[in-house]
Amino acid sequence: MRRHVPLCGTSVKVSGVPPQMPIADDLARIALQEQELQFASFDEETAWRLGAGIRAFAVSRKLSLVVDVRRFGQPLFYTALPGTTPDNVEWVRRKSNVTARFHRSSYAIGREMEQKQSNLFDRYGLPIADYASHGGSFPLRVVGAGVIGSVTVSGLPERADHQLAVEALCAELGRGFETMRLD
Repeated sequence: MRRHVPLCGTSVKVSGVPPQMPIADDLARIALQEQELQFASFDEETAWRLGAGIRAFAVSRKLSLVVDVRRFGQPLFYTALPGTTPDNVEWVRRKSNVTARFHRSSYAIGREMEQKQSNLFDRYGLPIADYASHGGSFPLRVVGAGVIGSVTVSGLPERADHQLAVEALCAELGRGFETMRLD
C-alpha cells in the first residue's frame, strides 16, 4: 500500500495508497465539486444512467463494488458486483445516511472530523452503527431544489470511492473530471 503519513510536517510514502492532499486542500476541492456538480433536473432515468455509468467504469476496471443512487427515502438504482459482501451494503447505508443528514459528501464530513480530531458520535451523538463519515457518498444537487438524494459507492478505499462517484457525476453532467478530481 502507498499513502502519505504526516510526520513532523513532512510526509512519508507507504506503498499502495495514493498520497492525500492536505485536509484544507481536500475540503476546498470537495466544496468546489459539491457546488459545481449540480443537475438541471433529476429523475429515474438520470439515476439509471448515473448508476449504470459507475457500474460500467467498475466492470471495465475489474472493480468489486456496490453502487446506490437514491432520492432520500427512495432507491432508484442499485448494483452489487462480484466480490462484494453484505458488509458493502451496510457501508452504503451508513455513508448515505451521512449525506442525507449533512447534505455534504461523506468524504468531506470525514475529512472535517479528521481536521477537528473528532468523530460523528462525539461531535453530533450519531451512532457508528448508522453513520460512517468515510468517502463514497456524494449529494445529488438540483439547481433551484437543493440536495435531493445521493450517489454512493462502496468497495474501494474511501478516497477512491469518492473519486469514482465524482468521475461518474462529471461524465453524466458533461464536466471535465481532471478539473474536479482530488489530487
